[in-house]
Amino acid sequence: MQPQHLQRLISLPYFILGGWCLVAPGMVERLTITPAYQHLSETSALLIGCFGAQAVLGGLFIWFSQWQRRTFLVYAIALLPFFWFNYWFVFEVPIFNRWLALDFGANAAMLALSLWGWRLSADATQ
Repeated sequence: MQPQHLQRLISLPYFILGGWCLVAPGMVERLTITPAYQHLSETSALLIGCFGAQAVLGGLFIWFSQWQRRTFLVYAIALLPFFWFNYWFVFEVPIFNRWLALDFGANAAMLALSLWGWRLSADATQ
């Protein structure tokens, strides 16, 4: 496996989950947000769709950029606060339901791929 392959795998959750938010924002809101916090309005669909569009844009940058060893490490570190977010807004302030496990799983996979890419990049420079 080459570091570039791992980088492209890292971009996939952005395309998949972000694309889902972009194409079906109402479904995302109904499935992932607890009923007490659902609006199911055109405004909430717009905001979820915008979130999805930005995620897809991020996926494109990840896919087409030239990552260095430090990029993998910085990306891994930058993912850490998202685990707190997942925990907090599912268990402490339950805005999201258990469907947010999709996001948690994607974050965990991207973290593992980032650390693997960081390690492989060191081997490639030796």
